[in-house]
Amino acid sequence: MKYLVCALLLLATAGTACAQAPSLLTKCTRSANLLACVDPLGNAYSVATVGSTTYLRGYEVIGKRYWAQTNSRYGQLTFFTGLASDGEAWVGYTRRVGWTTLNRFSSSGGASAKFTCSRVTGC
Repeated sequence: MKYLVCALLLLATAGTACAQAPSLLTKCTRSANLLACVDPLGNAYSVATVGSTTYLRGYEVIGKRYWAQTNSRYGQLTFFTGLASDGEAWVGYTRRVGWTTLNRFSSSGGASAKFTCSRVTGC
């Protein structure tokens, strides 16, 4: 779940939310409205943006589950909610303050975190 949340925060903020470099072997395809990617392990996700709302869907190999997340941006604040095929749900937000993001999330599986990230130094 930790890596999924980090990846989702990255997608939610379109910036550095986790201190992990993406794999150079991840293959992506894009159209005018959709980005779809698959990494070497078989994890897959797609991203579509309509106005200030971003829709994400994916498959997590380790958990053998599908998931979907919706991100809604209001200025410097982004709220996100997600649901996985095993019933786990999560909510959170990311707030941008200059080059820093303030992040918080909680999931029905018991995971929660509050952390700060910088575009210069990471998380």
